[in-house]
Amino acid sequence: MNQRNGMRPQDIAVLLKIIISNPNWMNKDIAEDLFLSPSEVSYSLQRSALAELLDTSKRKVMRKAFLEFIQYGLPRVFPAIRGSIAIGIPTAFSSPVMLPYLMTNQLNEMVVWPYAEGTARGETINPLYPNAVQAALKDQKLYELLSLVDVMRIGKVREKEIALRLLQEKFSIHHA
Repeated sequence: MNQRNGMRPQDIAVLLKIIISNPNWMNKDIAEDLFLSPSEVSYSLQRSALAELLDTSKRKVMRKAFLEFIQYGLPRVFPAIRGSIAIGIPTAFSSPVMLPYLMTNQLNEMVVWPYAEGTARGETINPLYPNAVQAALKDQKLYELLSLVDVMRIGKVREKEIALRLLQEKFSIHHA
């Protein structure tokens, strides 16, 4: 099977995890933290390098190109699909990382990833990839980044502007 046939949703999570990981990360560590197989991470790195979102060593995220992809490509390539009301984990503009910046978020406007042991009730959106919720619950920084990415997938103009600014700040603080 050809594994280089275009980006996949988990590739975004792999790139985000690399950004917040120490410089000596290993594929098996990324795989474990994201609940992916090591081969999935390896194929993801190949696809991201092909898309020029990683340098040729496949160790450094090309942050400017990645931010541009998140801003312009992600909502079209991996759109959020709204679902029913359910219990879950707050994401997008309902996530804790966004709450200080928005005054319009009320309980009846919550957006969540469906999760039976969740803490909030709201309209569901599909997570970026199937194990994103487990990975986010394991790593607070990853949760924040995935939530900001979800804002780019589902948010309105003002919310997207705030999320993009926060992503730029978070990307410049950490060095992958």
